[in-house]
Amino acid sequence: MPHDDSIRDEAAAWAVRTGDPAFEDWDGFTAWLERDAAHAEAYDRASLAVAEAAEALASAPANDAAIAAPRGNRRWFGAALAACLAGLAAVGVWQMGGDGRVYETAPGETRSIALGDGSTIELAGGSRITVDEDDPRFARLESGQALFDIRHDDAHPFRLEAGDDTLVDVGTVFDVRLDAENLAVAVSEGVVLFNPAQQNVRLEPGDRLTSARDSADYVLSEVPLAQVGEWREGRLTFADADLADVVADLARATGVPYRVAPGSAVQPVSGSVVVAPLRGNPAALGPLLGVSVRKAGEDWMVEAP
Repeated sequence: MPHDDSIRDEAAAWAVRTGDPAFEDWDGFTAWLERDAAHAEAYDRASLAVAEAAEALASAPANDAAIAAPRGNRRWFGAALAACLAGLAAVGVWQMGGDGRVYETAPGETRSIALGDGSTIELAGGSRITVDEDDPRFARLESGQALFDIRHDDAHPFRLEAGDDTLVDVGTVFDVRLDAENLAVAVSEGVVLFNPAQQNVRLEPGDRLTSARDSADYVLSEVPLAQVGEWREGRLTFADADLADVVADLARATGVPYRVAPGSAVQPVSGSVVVAPLRGNPAALGPLLGVSVRKAGEDWMVEAP
């Protein structure tokens, strides 16, 4: 059965992840298998390639400049070998570094992370976060989106670095989205301080702060509490959001390669979208948000009317 590139990549990532003794996301893996009949076959082939790649790496002389691909499709071997050489740093796989433990998710995937103090982090699709294992009251969001449910501790407030910004709280629930241009923070419980040493903005339940990453300026607005972290329930709601941000959020949540068409990036869009149906029918986004959606190669281009 033929498989497109996205299924190949996802299968290779799952093959490496499930081979990790610390792997725990069996519910996520099962859901991925059940989403498409092609996933099981792709996973079997990727698992074989990963196993053979690891065997080849283990048996090769240390000074070998190259390792011959084992039997089977070299394209599959290449993907699996790249994942192995990355030290299990492929999408969704944790790795240990000098700065802590790194977690990543593929677009369309979510992951729950339990911290040592009883707090939890829900990582959205297409996201990356570093957690300090020695200090569960510190983390660094590298990119993407996450919902934080932090245990109350006045003596040791939780600190999150997101780009060049710092968020501090003493026990709350808040959502953070970080992309190349903007940081967005929304609070549903407790209090969060935005950059206490600089702007020192106090965010309470129902507050949303948006800040450009290249500026000290920020904008405060209101957000319904039910919409904070609603992506965990498979829904995204937008209110006069730039189409570029909407498309990026949808691509991260669905795993569909949505792209904003040139000239449409700042078009304001409003609406509420259930994510799951879009995975099987990406074009269904059009009538939901009043936009044009068309296939362009491997991508789905989204354009303002």
